[in-house]
Amino acid sequence: MFIYPKTYDVVVLGAGHAGIEASMAASRLGCQTLLLTQNLDSVGQMSCNPAIGGQAKGQIVREIDALGGFMAINTDATAIQFRMLNGKKGPSVRSPRAQCDKKAYQFRAKAILERQSNLDLKQGNVVAITVDEKGVSAVETNLGLRFNARSVVVTTGTFMRGLLHVGLQNQPGGRMGDSVSTLSDCLKSLGFEVGRFKTGTPCRLNARSIDFRQCEPQQGDTPPLPFTYTPEEINGSRDDIFTLNRWEDGVFHVEQLPCWITHTTEATHDLIRANLHKSPLYAGRIEGLGPRYCPSIEDKVVKFAEKTQHQLFLEPEGRHTEEYYVNGISTSLPMEVQYAFIRSIPGLEAAEIMRPGYAVEYDFCPPTQLTHCLETKRVPHLYFAGQINGTSGYEEAAAQGLIAGTNAALKVQGREPFTLLRTDAYIGVLIDDLVTKGTPEPYRMFTSRAEHRLILRQDNADLRLTPLADRVGLISDGRRAKYAARVEELERLKDYARQTRYEDLRIEQWLRRPDNAPQQLPQSIRDGFTEEAWQSLEIELKYEGYIHRQQLAIDKLAAAEHKAIPLGIQYELISGLRVEARQKLAAIRPESLGQAARISGVTPADLALLAVTIERGPIKPAGA
Repeated sequence: MFIYPKTYDVVVLGAGHAGIEASMAASRLGCQTLLLTQNLDSVGQMSCNPAIGGQAKGQIVREIDALGGFMAINTDATAIQFRMLNGKKGPSVRSPRAQCDKKAYQFRAKAILERQSNLDLKQGNVVAITVDEKGVSAVETNLGLRFNARSVVVTTGTFMRGLLHVGLQNQPGGRMGDSVSTLSDCLKSLGFEVGRFKTGTPCRLNARSIDFRQCEPQQGDTPPLPFTYTPEEINGSRDDIFTLNRWEDGVFHVEQLPCWITHTTEATHDLIRANLHKSPLYAGRIEGLGPRYCPSIEDKVVKFAEKTQHQLFLEPEGRHTEEYYVNGISTSLPMEVQYAFIRSIPGLEAAEIMRPGYAVEYDFCPPTQLTHCLETKRVPHLYFAGQINGTSGYEEAAAQGLIAGTNAALKVQGREPFTLLRTDAYIGVLIDDLVTKGTPEPYRMFTSRAEHRLILRQDNADLRLTPLADRVGLISDGRRAKYAARVEELERLKDYARQTRYEDLRIEQWLRRPDNAPQQLPQSIRDGFTEEAWQSLEIELKYEGYIHRQQLAIDKLAAAEHKAIPLGIQYELISGLRVEARQKLAAIRPESLGQAARISGVTPADLALLAVTIERGPIKPAGA
């Protein structure tokens, strides 16, 4: 065993989207950080769709950016198409999405990590985590190398005992062409519960074999809206060949590529139905539960038998490749079946498959074993983030990585943890859902999961979260100055709208009318303020009644959210508490009355008893 001579404050295992955010956050906070990954050529790789954002996920990316994170800037620098989803609907469901150049995103991420202060990037397959009486002490690789660590963040993605399925054939792997991790064996030995999930990906096609004349083009928005609140940071150095897009003179320069829409046919469905016995999912070869909201094409054909077609999106994987991702047709059917049903789709009659679709099973750890700062309850200084917690999606993983990496660093520094409430951010909703309710299937975020989504909008993430991140130390001087300038502009615009008249009304009154929008105002009135500021004012005025009601509900919940439950409370000693409530409270060990209230099976009467018990102080066993 070779013990590496340097002791790290934070060691991050895995360099996917969670690992990137975790290591960047820890290093920004001044901790000596090590990012360990099985393959340095796969840093930041998009294993599935090379897109960032989408419904609710776009809000998460903007929140990551508001907290000083990495994902938004890297997306803006390497994206090839930008769209605002639900742009004609209410502001609570508008979500930005970008199609990225897969390799540019990956290579730029690796380049930035290599240049980051306080961060070392190394290749290694970790097989063991060593703990002592204080918690985590080291990690060990399969080559006999030991790294001493004060905190460890595990972001293993789909690699823990990963098993790939194409038809009835299978092979070990967390991603096609990559190896697996046996770390779940170590976690079991440390007492962690381990479960099994599955996910999948569609085939990739050669663009030269696609007849785009039979497909409907889907163009990006003009002008494109960047994800980051500090677009000046997109540019990086002038010799950075991986930065495709530029922000110059207040303009975001992007050469956008179209996506294309086609659909399955009844012939497609007949082929799939005739070959279901060759599907590992329907042949009983897969034990892991898959994502409900991203089903395979086999599942779609079986569960939605009344539908004669399903919409598909043909999405380019980059500027310098002919590969196209077929969004909506994830499958694990054998290659010959994939070949046949792909060619039954309009525009794909002569399509050549470059990579087959496949399913992957992997181990995860039920997230009720974590606190809200994503530290494990069983082992101090050990944190989990990403798909190890049962989530799916790059954005959900990145958000967890940022929170876990931040808290791993703060713990080493002896500082208070950094957590977000459901009322603060979609990230708060995500983490609270995971640690309070767990997840019986791969978890993905939707706007419907957020009770206060009109307040947790994509356009105001910086106003909500940047001050919180600044207090911790996650924010750069440039971002701090940008935030201050935005707040100042909004205040000036509000004063201007109160005092300036248009069509015999103050602008403030005029904008409250449902059919009036800032774009209808003369340019002479709009000059001096950004489109983003006008949009924020319009939302605030048009929805002020709804926003006020949501804020009242948030204020009402605040007292319960901040009423802490003692860590070592003995629920079995609380007289009158129902058996079900005792069992669930003891299993999850909520950190506050607010969290306890969201546990299924815990009633208001149980909460009242718990509140009284906390007020009275420590419970003593009978006869003590």
